[in-house]
Amino acid sequence: MKPLVSILIPAYNAQSSVAEAIASAVSQTWPRKEIVVVDDGSRDATLAIARRFVSRQVCAVTQPNQGAAAARNHALSRCQGDYVQWLDADDVLARDKIARQMAEIERAPDPWNLLSGAWGCFMHRPSRARFVPTPLWDDLSPVEWLIRKLALNVYMQTATWLVSRELTDAVGPWDTRMLSDDDGEYFSRVVLASTGIRFVPDARMFYRVSGPSGLSSIGRSDRKMEALFLSMRLHIRYIRSLEDSERTRAACMTYLQAGLPNFHPERPDIVEQARALAEALGGSLTPPHVSRTYACVEKWCGWPFARRIQMLARGARFSMRRRWDRALGWIDGIAHDEALR
Repeated sequence: MKPLVSILIPAYNAQSSVAEAIASAVSQTWPRKEIVVVDDGSRDATLAIARRFVSRQVCAVTQPNQGAAAARNHALSRCQGDYVQWLDADDVLARDKIARQMAEIERAPDPWNLLSGAWGCFMHRPSRARFVPTPLWDDLSPVEWLIRKLALNVYMQTATWLVSRELTDAVGPWDTRMLSDDDGEYFSRVVLASTGIRFVPDARMFYRVSGPSGLSSIGRSDRKMEALFLSMRLHIRYIRSLEDSERTRAACMTYLQAGLPNFHPERPDIVEQARALAEALGGSLTPPHVSRTYACVEKWCGWPFARRIQMLARGARFSMRRRWDRALGWIDGIAHDEALR
């Protein structure tokens, strides 16, 4: 009998996208699968939409709002699979994503190996997703994967992974303190516990870019800043537990420097902790700067104001691109309907 794969979908106020996510899970060509949707106390129609899919393979449950990590843990507690596929409620899996990764497992079985795959970004049209390879798109040892992640500021999206139940159980639950970067911290633990990462290039998923309002957005939330810095400290601990060398410490320094703008100047206490951590690594942090485009604003108005203007401009550009993509999607839909007539 083929292994059972559990596809776990946490959802919160995702009425505009959850149906597409669940449909992509249902349509997986891998024959033995179960799908668990956990609604995290949504205030919209997310739960009602999810319940339309309930069947022998699909269950949909709800809980009071507790955050993404708690919803993921709830989903994990209900599943029976030999392998775990995570899927956020606004993302989409290619129909053969799981089947391609399971083919790799059948070819060289090792429950402590971690499977990853390619991911592309889209706004409204998965068919227009852009797949841009990063240095993590490769077969890597755990320490090399973490070095590249920290030193090059790259990551793998949540739904790229396929994780055995043995590895999942060894890692433990998602950390509910993580109001931001919960997936980054969790999968760093999974990588840490694994024997290595096998990259399956044809196992694709589609990541819906949410922009400044997404779960990963920090903004000025004190709790999110504290959660992010906790995640950063844990990342540094994880990589140094594998290898404490000049190259791993250099990667940690780059990682700290890249994360500094998230806390400066709103949280001087966290900035001071980051500087102390950098000194313990044998380096030092420099004050953050905006891009060259906003250098004049920084010179005359200071870094905080320039940074805010830069972020507002980015948000405005993203909003314009999203509206344009939505309009093109509408036009594509009309053209498709006309072609069917």
